[in-house]
Amino acid sequence: MSNLQNNIAKISIITINYNDLDGLKKTVESVQEQTYQDFEHIVIDGGSDDGSEVYIEKYSTRFNYSVSEPDTGVYNAMNKGIIQAQGEYLLFLNSGDSFYKKQSLENVINDIEPYDIAYCNQMVIGKDKKYLKTYPETLSFAYFLKDNIPHQATFMKKSLFENFGVYDEDLKIVADWKFFIDCICKHQVSYKYLNKTLVNFYLGGISSNPNNQRRMETEKQEILASNYKAFMQDLDNVLIYQQIINSLRRSRIIRLLVQLKFLNKF
Repeated sequence: MSNLQNNIAKISIITINYNDLDGLKKTVESVQEQTYQDFEHIVIDGGSDDGSEVYIEKYSTRFNYSVSEPDTGVYNAMNKGIIQAQGEYLLFLNSGDSFYKKQSLENVINDIEPYDIAYCNQMVIGKDKKYLKTYPETLSFAYFLKDNIPHQATFMKKSLFENFGVYDEDLKIVADWKFFIDCICKHQVSYKYLNKTLVNFYLGGISSNPNNQRRMETEKQEILASNYKAFMQDLDNVLIYQQIINSLRRSRIIRLLVQLKFLNKF
């Protein structure tokens, strides 16, 4: 927790939790161990009955704000954190996830300004696998069709939520994806890729659960159809043209005409 009680911290770290006491402990300890301490830590618990509420109350002095009460889902909890946050930048480090090392914040803090969004790498950890997930320097509509940047390794200016709205609580899985694609592709906010590893992300959450893949794709398609219809039409046209070109490239007649120099190679 920031020692500057009367000043606004640069970063608000928001942790949401529901019945994951062990994960909550791991996350809080990771935050406490950071060598950079000019931040506020906000904990939003969904009314857990596994001891999380008792833990939060016991260590309440570690948090700038904490609450344990029922919510309507992940994004409702995250929005509660946004409302309470006072920092210039927000970082969602949810229960169970942790910083990659004690110097993680210190290593990136001087690089996030003046950008609206600054995103880093994350170490992805599952039961039987572990790998470093990196991200592109340039974000595009095509990129968001197949992937996303990680909210747990991304610093976002609070003003983005004030200007464009908080997470869409009608969505159960992809509200953070919707927020990012809207910010980058629709509103063209400034962003920066920081090629540094910020957090450990543990598989097993809602979005990484294979059972939720169908709902995730359904929610994405609904967003694209309602908000990005023109983009999708352009994409369909590009795919059609690409199929035509690929077919022509496989044509024996076309290859012969190229060899005879009646056509240029394409």
